[in-house]
Amino acid sequence: MYIRDCIYGESEVDGVLERLINSAPVQRLKGVHQAGAAYLVEETWDVSRFEHSIGVMLLIRKLGGSVEEQIAGLLHDVSHTAFSHVVDTVFDNRAEDYHEQIFDSVVRHSEIPDILETYGYRCEDLLDDSRWTLLERPSPELCADRVDYTLRDMYRYGKITKEEVERFLEELVVVDGSMYVSSVAAGEWFVETYYKEVIDFFLDPLNIYSYDRLAEVLKLAMGEGILTTDDFLLEDEAVIRKIKKAGDSKILQMLATLHSDVEVVIDEEDYHIHRVNKIRLIDPSVWKGAKLTPVSELSFNVRQRNEDAEKRARRGTFVRVLSA
Repeated sequence: MYIRDCIYGESEVDGVLERLINSAPVQRLKGVHQAGAAYLVEETWDVSRFEHSIGVMLLIRKLGGSVEEQIAGLLHDVSHTAFSHVVDTVFDNRAEDYHEQIFDSVVRHSEIPDILETYGYRCEDLLDDSRWTLLERPSPELCADRVDYTLRDMYRYGKITKEEVERFLEELVVVDGSMYVSSVAAGEWFVETYYKEVIDFFLDPLNIYSYDRLAEVLKLAMGEGILTTDDFLLEDEAVIRKIKKAGDSKILQMLATLHSDVEVVIDEEDYHIHRVNKIRLIDPSVWKGAKLTPVSELSFNVRQRNEDAEKRARRGTFVRVLSA
């Protein structure tokens, strides 16, 4: 199998990775939007969980990670529900980790364990995410998951250039199985780019509007028995089709307010929606002179940016709807 990725270029994949990519759980991610409901109001916000999962696998490979860790990277999002983190809002899950709570169950009740066994891998070993320090690291450090979704979204949405991405990737180093940057400049660049993602994009008023409205639609559909929890393991559009087929006028009327001509503004005094997302901060360590140092200790700009980002995240976004 040949993969052409907008971030990492062309790669050849075979064996267990090819079989897993072609499996139903991974293929389903083509129909799950990484930005949740945002594509309903802005069609260009269309990065899928499938693209991201492939990207995480390729980044781990680029950094010399084992096949086992590449498998873990490919599979890490297979339990993401339709509309990604919108379902966390539906369930009032402030940690935004519903997909992690159901991960083991989703994997074990799929074809994935049989595929792994065919190639001599144990499902139990691969599901132990504490082993995969390239794939996942606690914030504020770098990891393949965090790096890929930031680079992928910001490149696809025109906020950074391919040249900037390639230059940053060349600055990544692996020390004792974990990812760091090799210069202060690379750390500063990623901090700025990350906040373009988790502050400017995640808290964009149009993005917040789409999350809020779709979450209300999904809550109503569940309350009316139109949807069940199991339906969230369908693709996004399959869930929407099921809602439309039920024909509930109130729910359809609300669903119809999710379209590309919505007009919203930030207004902290006269607002309809206020949303505070999970706090996401970044402070990658710099590997220099056989020593790891958080970039915030080396850069005033990063210290200031982190303080500003935390204040902005805690304040959240106040959205006034002008037309819907």
